[in-house]
Amino acid sequence: MCLAGQAPAAPSTTADAVAMAQAALSWLAETDVASLTTIEQADCLRGLERAASMHTAAQSRVLGAFHAQSGYQDDGHRSAKTWLSWQTRTTRGAAGRAVAWMRRLGAHPAMGEALAGGRISESWARKICDWTDALPEDVRSDADVILLGAADGGADLDDLGALAEELQKRLARPDTDGDDGFAQRSVQMDTTFEGAGKLDGNLTPQCAAAVQAVLDALGKRRGPEDERTKGQRLHDALEDACRRLVGSGCLPERAGQPTQIVLHLDLDRLRGLPGAPEAEAAWAGQATVGPGDDCDAQIVPVVTGRVDPGVLDRLAAALLHGSQPATADQPGGTGAARQARAERAARRMILKAAADLLSGPSGLASYLRTRLAPGTVASVSLPLDVGALTETIPVHLRRAVAVRDRGCRFPGCDQPVAACQPHHIIPRAQGGPTCLTNMMLLCTFHHLIAVHRWGWGIVLHPDGAVTATSPDGDKTLHSHGPPPAAAA
Repeated sequence: MCLAGQAPAAPSTTADAVAMAQAALSWLAETDVASLTTIEQADCLRGLERAASMHTAAQSRVLGAFHAQSGYQDDGHRSAKTWLSWQTRTTRGAAGRAVAWMRRLGAHPAMGEALAGGRISESWARKICDWTDALPEDVRSDADVILLGAADGGADLDDLGALAEELQKRLARPDTDGDDGFAQRSVQMDTTFEGAGKLDGNLTPQCAAAVQAVLDALGKRRGPEDERTKGQRLHDALEDACRRLVGSGCLPERAGQPTQIVLHLDLDRLRGLPGAPEAEAAWAGQATVGPGDDCDAQIVPVVTGRVDPGVLDRLAAALLHGSQPATADQPGGTGAARQARAERAARRMILKAAADLLSGPSGLASYLRTRLAPGTVASVSLPLDVGALTETIPVHLRRAVAVRDRGCRFPGCDQPVAACQPHHIIPRAQGGPTCLTNMMLLCTFHHLIAVHRWGWGIVLHPDGAVTATSPDGDKTLHSHGPPPAAAA
């Protein structure tokens, strides 16, 4: 235990160092930080950021030695990335970032020293490495030193970016092979929990400029009701741009059709539904799509099945019972009549249980196909039934709504028809009809977020005016009359 003002003893082994680091962080995580002064809290946050930089440098150095010695092979792994993912229980994306830092600091030793000393944050270090990677290899180390010196002197990130641009103008050699980062271009999207995604990539200057132009154009605030953060607006702008591209007919084999939703439902659940209206609501509720997406989508029901051993046992028992020879002295009529009744009952049970028996990876169809059919025909089991593609809103009605509304009808919004979707004012789940008087055009933000996510209410008045009311009722927005073009 160190006395006040006394430097802590240095660890004697790597195990001691790791234990001390864990103990220090554990103490900070459990201590009553609310009792600290704001000055002490600020000092703690600055110190933790330096510790994070040191952690990156230490992890990269240890991982580099581990990788060079192929230590991952001792545990049966083929790479350091897969070893990290399995042995440290991190995601593949996090393991990939650790390996990327190992390689990055191997090529930028001065940056590794700066991180180890806590002189620069991890995020700034990544930026500087990205800038100097665009320079010739023989000047990168010197450029790292220059930029790190400027950072030590108090330069902010914008100043460092300007200095890096000046270094590139002076040090970059003529481009003889046309390489502007084209060979290093990449985009990676990892799917996470419940279909959410993590997007990462290296964009060429041309691609970055195009993406930035799209985000700038579609990521602006839409009105006083728009309370999204900047990051949320940019996310929604990217989704909006993809939806517009899908709807434009520019994608191969899409022909301008709206989003297609594939609804997966097992046969047991489908057969247990009481009726058609209830069935629609039930299987629509099972889709992994956001609220409101089914207002402007094509829906393909996919029904799957499985083998129920209990059904099979009952069917076998019924067949055995029905196959017993009938005699005239059996109760319930003549032997022939009783035999006929037993056969009819067995046929009804067979018809009722046929789908349960035949479908699924262990069913009869799959059994015969995978054992008798050649090649790819003997693949994994297919869905039991795939329904025909069905549009929720007919094409003629979609066009009528577009001609009438001429754009988003949410008060104050000026998004054009190409950015909008038909919206059921009274939801279909509440019995709202798919008709012209119950529909209006809304842009993707006001449709999918303001109305379906946040709960804004919207009313179309007989004179064509629209009123939108916030979920708590404290804010009401009005449009004064129908769209000008439609009114004329």
